[in-house]
Amino acid sequence: MPEQTASVDIRSKEGGKPDAAVIRDALGVGVAVGLSGFAFGVTSAGSGLSVLQSCALSLLVFTGASQFALVGALAAGGNPFTAAAGAFFLGVRNAFYGLRLSQLLALPRVVRPFAAQWVIDETTAVALAQPTRRAVRIGFGVTGLTLYVLWNLTTLVGALGAEAIGDTDAWGLDAAGPAVFLALLAPMLTSATERAVAGLAVLLGLGLLPVLPAGVPVLVAALAAPVALFVKGSVQRRRGGRVRGEDANDVSGGER
Repeated sequence: MPEQTASVDIRSKEGGKPDAAVIRDALGVGVAVGLSGFAFGVTSAGSGLSVLQSCALSLLVFTGASQFALVGALAAGGNPFTAAAGAFFLGVRNAFYGLRLSQLLALPRVVRPFAAQWVIDETTAVALAQPTRRAVRIGFGVTGLTLYVLWNLTTLVGALGAEAIGDTDAWGLDAAGPAVFLALLAPMLTSATERAVAGLAVLLGLGLLPVLPAGVPVLVAALAAPVALFVKGSVQRRRGGRVRGEDANDVSGGER
């Protein structure tokens, strides 16, 4: 029984990574990503949103990909509901992160609604990399706090700066948001399936951009994931069938 309990949740044990190392790693991620909120502030203000609206998005939504998708669709003249739908679907992944993190963090119920605001790519990555529950909580908390504070401060600075310089397109700052998003996404594509999904999504998004209303290509690009997984499953089933067929031939040949 003790061995079975340990295998279910090894993160509940004490020891492992020093707290200082966890804090250092969490601060590194939080600062590096938090500073990119400046790009969102610039992009948001350049898309026609006010400083207050830009800051409200960072305070309440707080998921970079969804925020960039929303303001990008609005800047292209897309319907607000379509833009919001695209942002929503990009943010759905955080719900799945939350299912896993809820087990690892094991926070009191009263704290969970507040912690849910910080469930994003970066906090999840830092938390999942920790060996113990204490380290998971420290990594999640430090990353979330650092990133939330910096992201909102730099959003404000970026939005104010965009208003001061005027036309952001003339400075090429409209490309800052997509560039930051791609820089954050690229290192996360570690498997062939993930790279295939990303590649197909890019092809769908860019290919349909000239023919569909603004914001809709983002929704269609989401189909890349089920398509890639279906193809992967089909290939695996065919390979499994061939292996079983070869095994059957070997057995029958041996009997003869």
